[in-house]
Amino acid sequence: MAVTRTVPRFVLLSDLLSPDRIRVPLQSTDKEGLLSELVELVTVDCDEQRRRSLLRAVRDREAVLSTGIGNGVAIPHGKSGALVELRLAAGVTADPVDFDALDGAPVSLFFLLVGPESSAGHHVKALSRISRLLRKDDLRRRLISARSSDEFIETLRELEGA
Repeated sequence: MAVTRTVPRFVLLSDLLSPDRIRVPLQSTDKEGLLSELVELVTVDCDEQRRRSLLRAVRDREAVLSTGIGNGVAIPHGKSGALVELRLAAGVTADPVDFDALDGAPVSLFFLLVGPESSAGHHVKALSRISRLLRKDDLRRRLISARSSDEFIETLRELEGA
């Protein structure tokens, strides 16, 4: 009997995110530093080789097209064999940072999504969910104005009804 994998229909970001994977404020002030800092948040339990592999995957994806989607938001992401499950990190910078965003505006709000190649369906659903939620001006403003990781995740949970 073959086992089939199902991709959940609805991805709750608050299920993928925890306060220890949120940094308010992010310390880095440039694109490279921010990518490294966000990858570090999702790889605290990983060895240096796995961390470098994930950072390389995120940088490679970023080299194709900036993940700065506009309105002060960036969603860097990548896939790598260094992980066996999808992981999400988030953060807010104290001051907006040039991230080569598609609209040319600096970025303050970041969500990093990484996972294995085998989670492509779940990965796409999570990216879609992030993008859809962050189209809402009020949510973006509330997340950017969060003063702690707990406030950030509570805002997200409230919106998702989790």
